[in-house]
Amino acid sequence: MRFRLKHSLTMMTSALLLTACQQSATDSIDNTAAQPASAATDVPDYWPEVTYETANREAVEQQVDALLGEMTLEQKVAQLIQPEIREISVEDMRKYGFGSYLNGGGAFPNNDKQASVDDWVALAESLYQASVDDSLDGSSIPTMWGTDAVHGHNNVIGATLFPHNIGLGAMRDAELVTDIAEVTAREVRATGIDWIFAPTVATARDDRWGRTYESYSEDPDVVGAYSRAIVTGLQGDISDGQIDGEHVISTVKHFIGDGGTEGGDDQGNNLASEKDLFEIHGQGYVHGLNAGAQSVMASFNSWHGKKIHGSRYLLTDVLKEKMGFDGFVVGDWNGHGQIEGCTNANCPQAINAGLDVYMVPTSDWKPLYENLIAQVKDGTISQARLDDAVRRVLRVKVRVGLFEQPSPANRALSADTSVIGAPAHREVAREAVRKSLVMLKNQNNLLPLSPDTRVLVAGDAAHNIGKQSGGWTITWQGTGNKNSDFPGATSIYQGIESAVTEAGGTAVLSEDGSFSEKPDVAVVVFGENPYAEGNGDLSNLEYQRGDKTDLALLESLQAEGIPVVSVFITGRPLWVNPELNASDAFVVAWLPGSEGQGVADVLFTGADGTTTYPMQGKLSFSWPATPTQIVNKDDGQKALFPYGYGLSYGDDDPLSAPLPEDAGAGNELILSHDIYVRNLQKPWQLSVEDGSGTAVMSSSTLTTDHVRVRTSDRKVQEDTLDIQFTGPATVRFGSQFPEDLRDYATRSGALVMDVKLASTSTPIMLGMGCGSNCSAALALSDYATSTTDWQTVVIPTQCLQDAGVAFAEVFSVLELTSDTATSLRLSNVRIEPDVDAPGSCSN
Repeated sequence: MRFRLKHSLTMMTSALLLTACQQSATDSIDNTAAQPASAATDVPDYWPEVTYETANREAVEQQVDALLGEMTLEQKVAQLIQPEIREISVEDMRKYGFGSYLNGGGAFPNNDKQASVDDWVALAESLYQASVDDSLDGSSIPTMWGTDAVHGHNNVIGATLFPHNIGLGAMRDAELVTDIAEVTAREVRATGIDWIFAPTVATARDDRWGRTYESYSEDPDVVGAYSRAIVTGLQGDISDGQIDGEHVISTVKHFIGDGGTEGGDDQGNNLASEKDLFEIHGQGYVHGLNAGAQSVMASFNSWHGKKIHGSRYLLTDVLKEKMGFDGFVVGDWNGHGQIEGCTNANCPQAINAGLDVYMVPTSDWKPLYENLIAQVKDGTISQARLDDAVRRVLRVKVRVGLFEQPSPANRALSADTSVIGAPAHREVAREAVRKSLVMLKNQNNLLPLSPDTRVLVAGDAAHNIGKQSGGWTITWQGTGNKNSDFPGATSIYQGIESAVTEAGGTAVLSEDGSFSEKPDVAVVVFGENPYAEGNGDLSNLEYQRGDKTDLALLESLQAEGIPVVSVFITGRPLWVNPELNASDAFVVAWLPGSEGQGVADVLFTGADGTTTYPMQGKLSFSWPATPTQIVNKDDGQKALFPYGYGLSYGDDDPLSAPLPEDAGAGNELILSHDIYVRNLQKPWQLSVEDGSGTAVMSSSTLTTDHVRVRTSDRKVQEDTLDIQFTGPATVRFGSQFPEDLRDYATRSGALVMDVKLASTSTPIMLGMGCGSNCSAALALSDYATSTTDWQTVVIPTQCLQDAGVAFAEVFSVLELTSDTATSLRLSNVRIEPDVDAPGSCSN
């Protein structure tokens, strides 16, 4: 049987200490989270015990015991703090001795996007040396560096970038996934980094979720198999102890249920039964932990309304006790601060629930560190729970050989620039691109194409490596990149040009589809722009809703009698019926990464006319029949293309008739989008911006230099906001991520609110914000009547659109701005889909 803490003498002793300490805990904290774990008898038996084991466990535990016995309280807490490279200095590491640190997406050594391999290693070396320097903190425990290398070492210029997970799922090739993980580990090691926050083992069930492309499949069997494969590739075999110099520590994430939130809402609420949570969303953890994953990342989402970061049942009873996971649980980006009653700087609830490492990437790391020390001293956090968390971190460090390894600059692959983007690595990625392509349409067997022909290559993704690589590519969102940021990579156009030119044909790049000489065929490469996490959430799955520029390009080429091959760049299945109809062949390339030539390998025959590489990818996600259909394997609904669909060359194409193009077919009832109705509604957060900066409302009152906001009663308790301006300021209802509100961008849609003005000549401007150079500001007085009584103000969404709002990406759903002293009361703020609005706009 695998070694488990609850069977050790140390854990039994800790349990007794825990019970004693809890008696002195403060009443303000839910101390049930700190209760000693039982045998998890209340956890259903379908949660299996992890069978992975290491041969050196006794030696590991002895070393951990020795380390733990010599550590001070401050040293222990420091092992649980994980700051970000932009928020700490080498001197901070020397003073505090953090157990680990990270670089977030878009964070680089010296804040330099073009940082060299030597720069990455130099930072790793300096922070490592500071961590083992005991002159200030008395500790010589080495630190660890964690990074989001989710499709290759995607933060580093020149690295090999693989297809995102959704494309890998279409391959159905676990062995190749293991090869991909091994390549990723080697490139990460070359930059001096120890630890990867991968794999993501979410089972996405709603394609509106902006992280769908991080999921291998809607099928938990595929997710489970791939989880085992990638953990094995990243870590190698550590059953005999220690990770060698070509492998890294892996993390299965995000525990648990992030792919099953209501409405596909990122960081939202999963309402699955516990059996479904295990059977659908838990298989990546079963297989990943059995492959030896040493860390688990807690998820931002909630399960039945309770944040996972604060769920003792899931983190401790299920994961640690029932399943027997003895590595450590790391939080996600300030995820602990989302627990009810917590802030980023103060959250004992998280460690009491079972979190072991706080990911605290902002300046809140210092007050969090100080608060944790104080909370152990006063009994809010028991000494036993602290020791258990530290033991888990130390166990992994000892188990993987971190104490025996040389410093980052002296490791086997360190600073070896030939490793980053090595030709052999790129060949693995190119193979993955070839195997991931899924063909949805091929009328008259248009594909594969002969290369000795005249090819027009069109579309804004044809020669755009950043777009074909998607989010989590150099920058967090994958935006702001140029082709020159990808040395050694190839765009899809470059791959086509190479294949065609070698065979004596001609490839002409024309993004807008214009040409001087009529081509024999057009290959149009188009699709989603890069995004990550919440920025990718959609309200429905219609592609380019309200802006059909790509469809217009396809139709213009067909009108010229040119056969059209569409290559679709996307992070999820989308409703593309019109685009399918305007294409003679349609291939889903997903987000292929840096090796665009892999697409050309499959689209074209060899120079001798024979097929060199087959079209073999199969859908790992069902393809929707309508923009509002949420369809999954075996759920009884009829998908447009079912799970597992994918044409091969020579197959009969069943799409003999045009597909229906009515985007409204199957539309669900669009409900009111509440902003402040009885209270503030998620995801909106109220903040005030004035000359003193920005302040966020976290209680019933917010006071800044120029604004006072407080809740008051109108019809029910605290259903109204009283807003008093004393000087220039903006009151903003905003969200961390943009919201897709296109459902309300119609002639009958409107922003509606109940307002009570202090004066009939109000100087307040009303607007929305939708990103850089995207906003609108309208005079509230143009839509309100001249009264100081309560009134309902209706602003048609068309007026906001005419003034400049793009409803596809709304960051601030309501902004109230005044330059002078004034006040108003606000209630029942919402966006309605069907309102009898004024006949014209006032702007």
